[in-house]
Amino acid sequence: MPDATATVQTFNSPIETGMRALILLAESYPTQLDLQRLLEYDYIMVHTGDVDGPPSIHPALPLRSGELLVRRQLIERGLMLMISRGLVSRHATPNGFMYQAEDDAGPFLDALTTEYLDDLKDRAKWVVDRFHEMRDQEIRFMLTRVYDQWSREFQIPEQPGLF
Repeated sequence: MPDATATVQTFNSPIETGMRALILLAESYPTQLDLQRLLEYDYIMVHTGDVDGPPSIHPALPLRSGELLVRRQLIERGLMLMISRGLVSRHATPNGFMYQAEDDAGPFLDALTTEYLDDLKDRAKWVVDRFHEMRDQEIRFMLTRVYDQWSREFQIPEQPGLF
C-alpha cells in the first residue's frame, strides 16, 4: 500500500517535460523536431524573457544555464511517456531520431485547461513562430550569448583584501 504521506513530484517530472514537449510538437506540426531542437525550444519556452520574448513562465534563477545539462534526460523520459500514450511518434532518419505530434495530440491538449498549460501553449506558439526558420547553429549561438550574460551578471566581483 502506498505511503499516504508520499508526495508526487510534478516539476520537471516525465509528465511535465513530456507535456511541454508535446505542446511544442503540436505547435510545430507537421514538422518533426530532433531532441536537441526540443531541448532548446523547451528551455526558451519557459525562459522567454531571456530572449526578448514575453515574460518567462519559470523564475530567473542564477544557475539556470545548467538546466540544459539535466533537461536532456528529463525530456527523453517525457517523450517516451508521450510515445507510450500514442501522442508522439519517433522516426529514425539519416540525421537521427525525429519526433512528431500524433493526430490525437491536438484534441488531447485542447481538453486540458489550466492557466499554466495555457501559458505554455502561448509561449510555444511564440517560440515556434520566432525560431522555426532559425538554423541550429544560430539558436546555439544565441543561447551561448544568453549564458555568457548570466555568467557576468551573477559573478561575485573580486574585491581586494576580502580573502
